Amino acid sequence: MALKTYGIDFGTSTIKISKKGQGIVLDERNIIAIADRKNIIAIGNEAYDMYEKAPSNIVVTHPVRNGVIADVANMSALLVQFMKQVSKSKRPGMADYIVATPSDITEVERRSFYELIANSQLKAGRIKIVEKPIADAVGAGLDVMSARGVMIVDIGADTTEVSILSLGGIVLSKLIPIGGNKLDEAIKSMVKKCHNLYIGDKTAESIKKQLASALPDVEAKIKVYGRAVVTGLPVKEEIDSKTVYKAIEEYLYNIIDAIRIILERTPPEIASDIIDSGIYVTGGSANIFGLDELISKETGLLVNICDNPASTVAKGLSRIMDEPELSTLADFLRPKTFVD
Repeated sequence: MALKTYGIDFGTSTIKISKKGQGIVLDERNIIAIADRKNIIAIGNEAYDMYEKAPSNIVVTHPVRNGVIADVANMSALLVQFMKQVSKSKRPGMADYIVATPSDITEVERRSFYELIANSQLKAGRIKIVEKPIADAVGAGLDVMSARGVMIVDIGADTTEVSILSLGGIVLSKLIPIGGNKLDEAIKSMVKKCHNLYIGDKTAESIKKQLASALPDVEAKIKVYGRAVVTGLPVKEEIDSKTVYKAIEEYLYNIIDAIRIILERTPPEIASDIIDSGIYVTGGSANIFGLDELISKETGLLVNICDNPASTVAKGLSRIMDEPELSTLADFLRPKTFVD
């Protein structure tokens, strides 16, 4: 009997699991709540509801940071629980796995993804690795198997990865430590500076989703709740989009600088392909208003924001599992090319 095959995207903020023939079957926050250092009381979205609200004996933590596994024990426990949900069984059966990993990481960090599954309580058959930029491009509907070069920019929670792809592989890739979480931190700091207001991570993320713009002339306002710096009392304050723009502007230009660096090192023949097709942007923060316009203005290139950009890696894993001609994109560990 053919084994079931699952594709896993271990994101810093969310974990997405795809199943061969069914597409994405799980999309939850990659977070775990542990009471008294040993008892798992919640995972995923339920644990996220507890974030910044839990008493001191409950620790709510993200096992993946900066795109790599930072807490193997908690990530293993999370994965087993999620697989039980997906398989609808307390004892998931034997299955093959395909894992998406960032390209610009060390071999030790890459191997940790493989060993996480191999050493877990799951019954694992074959475990293969596919580089995230490749899965990303496949999920965006791009042809990565031909000699035509493509450029993809994935703005994740903790990192942004800029990659040039051709012939089913990565020609150049650069990973920078800037993502949605960094923007949230910047918004928190700016709100404190401009409004003397402490806000939490969830509030900052909500502000980003509603007000973040890559253009300075957008005007919008929302009311948020926080704690006053001076009195320490809870208050309601109005935040406008210009405040948010001031907070995130520097980081958006850092992402553009990374794009420029890759473009400057791109072989001329591939550069001509990118001029024709443009830059493809994925990841949750690709939804920032006007981001395509800003990148296009600074690079002179067409910019394409992918549909449902936060799920393109998981969709790419589904295609790699479902379409035999793409199966060679998932392979075992091998050296990677990266740019300092």
